[in-house]
Amino acid sequence: MPIMVVLRTGLIALLSLFAVLAARGAMAQEAPHPQISLTGEASATASPDMAILTSGVVTQAKTAAEALDQNSDAMEKVIDAMKKAGVEDRDLQTSGFTVEPVYSGSNASSSGAPQAPKIEAYRVRNMLTVRVRDLGALGGILDKSVSLGSNQISGVAFDIENKDALLDKARKEAVADAMHRAEILSAAAGTRLGRVLSINENSSYQPPRPMMLREASMAAGKSVPMEAGELALSVTVSVTWELVQ
Repeated sequence: MPIMVVLRTGLIALLSLFAVLAARGAMAQEAPHPQISLTGEASATASPDMAILTSGVVTQAKTAAEALDQNSDAMEKVIDAMKKAGVEDRDLQTSGFTVEPVYSGSNASSSGAPQAPKIEAYRVRNMLTVRVRDLGALGGILDKSVSLGSNQISGVAFDIENKDALLDKARKEAVADAMHRAEILSAAAGTRLGRVLSINENSSYQPPRPMMLREASMAAGKSVPMEAGELALSVTVSVTWELVQ
């Protein structure tokens, strides 16, 4: 075998050995350090500063045009009253509109033979979602809208317009809670916290629930009492630290 071929083969074998040793050394250096993962929780509460009202007008007449005209007249009055009460245009939004036939209740003739459904009237429903930023005016707005023709109110929900500040407060407290627990456990194990390896957040906010209103109270023209209460925003964080001996 030529000398050059032998030298080349030996050099390749030597380089391969160095590569294997270097890879093993890198794997030894990258061996994971002990870690600790803890979860912290916190919540922030605040009083609502606005209400979300879903109100509508439902009309029924022999023809679709007649039902639509009646509905439009009543809804225009409701919207005008909302604006006069201080509700801005940006806080008024049509959230549903339907025109549907109303069929007769019986599909059988006097002889008992089946008959095709018969349209007796037409029903128009126009729903309006309203944000009321002045909670003190909420009861009056409800009373006025009902008196002007709003005969379907799905409910009232309370909300907080700016949640960012509350969430930031809860985030800080949740991280502090996780760190406090981790420090206790790591000290008990004879170690201490090193660098943070990961942080994950899970924020939860229970959306406002509509509060149903009793139709009897509204029909009687009574003032609608409202209690806003408090809303809570919760934050959960999972933090992983490296443990240092």
